Amino acid sequence: MAPPSARPPVVLICGQLCTGLLWRDQKPALERLTAVRISVQRDHDDIGGMADAVLASMPERFSIVAHAMGGFVTFEILRRSPARVASVALLSTLAPNDTPVQTARREGYLRLVEQGKFHEVVEERIPVLLHPARCGDTALVSVVRKMAEDTGEAAFLNQQRAIMSRLDSRPDLAAISCPALILFARQDGIVTLAHQEEMHRGIRGSQLEIVEDCGHLMTLERPQFVNELLIDWISAT
Repeated sequence: MAPPSARPPVVLICGQLCTGLLWRDQKPALERLTAVRISVQRDHDDIGGMADAVLASMPERFSIVAHAMGGFVTFEILRRSPARVASVALLSTLAPNDTPVQTARREGYLRLVEQGKFHEVVEERIPVLLHPARCGDTALVSVVRKMAEDTGEAAFLNQQRAIMSRLDSRPDLAAISCPALILFARQDGIVTLAHQEEMHRGIRGSQLEIVEDCGHLMTLERPQFVNELLIDWISAT
């Protein structure tokens, strides 16, 4: 195992409507292995701008742990600067771009927020983000609401527009040469096992792990298990 000083730093890239709270349990655990930074994308309405912001904030070589929208940013980083990425862990994400149905739903969210109904959008999203059995967990739900509140309407609109305009990354999967870990939560309400298997097939040598009894926000729902997977992964790479 490489000493912490010799291991590339890790950037934790947040998903949509998420802040550093998403990584509250992972950051201290991973800091025992290497330097850790958190990337929250609020200011760009395109995935390219988000990718450039991460690249500008990191040293020449680094590893990535990315959640959901952060995975889209990661694919763009790998298109732009593949040699800088030592390894990637992709959590709760997928490679295709939006379908017309998904784009229409996002456009509906944009209209609701522009009508002053951001709170309603957040409340509608909570059952999609969490395992059904945890939607009554008041402490966990309060964290989800806090992250959404801290994200705010303007950043949410930027994130939606960026996600809607993202590229289809499936044609680029075969070009990813760094070690890749794919984590899927069995009860994820947004991405599917088929999405994960598609990435797993496309990225040569990738490792696919399934987090059981868990929804989309796996870092908050099953933190210890996710930490174990990430620690093993980073230790090995």
